[in-house]
Amino acid sequence: MAPKRTEKRPTDAELAILRVIWERGPSTVREVFDHLSATQDSGYTTVLKLMQIMTEKELLVRDSSTRPQVFSASRSQEQTQRQLLRDLLDRAFSGSPGDLVLQALASRRSTVEERKEIRDLLDRLEGSES
Repeated sequence: MAPKRTEKRPTDAELAILRVIWERGPSTVREVFDHLSATQDSGYTTVLKLMQIMTEKELLVRDSSTRPQVFSASRSQEQTQRQLLRDLLDRAFSGSPGDLVLQALASRRSTVEERKEIRDLLDRLEGSES
């Protein structure tokens, strides 16, 4: 049996909260709630409870020295995306980055800019193997 990972994976609802904090920076529960309620139906107490759970899971850091308390993400957006991607890569693609990229490109249209970035990355990776 594989060892249990210590990293906590955010749920979809927790990711929505993290996106607000990554975009806005450190925020109060009210600020997160106000931002989320503009696009989805959420209750204030639900957001509060989720943010408390996220603090326990070490996804958020709470600054209790101020009132109201301010929450910030414990990891950057890039770190969290890499963690989620590694997990998806292992679970769904048997660890094959090529299979993941091929499926991603086949399932959604990419922009000209995105394809250029992909080509540039592939060129850099091929250059580093020399």
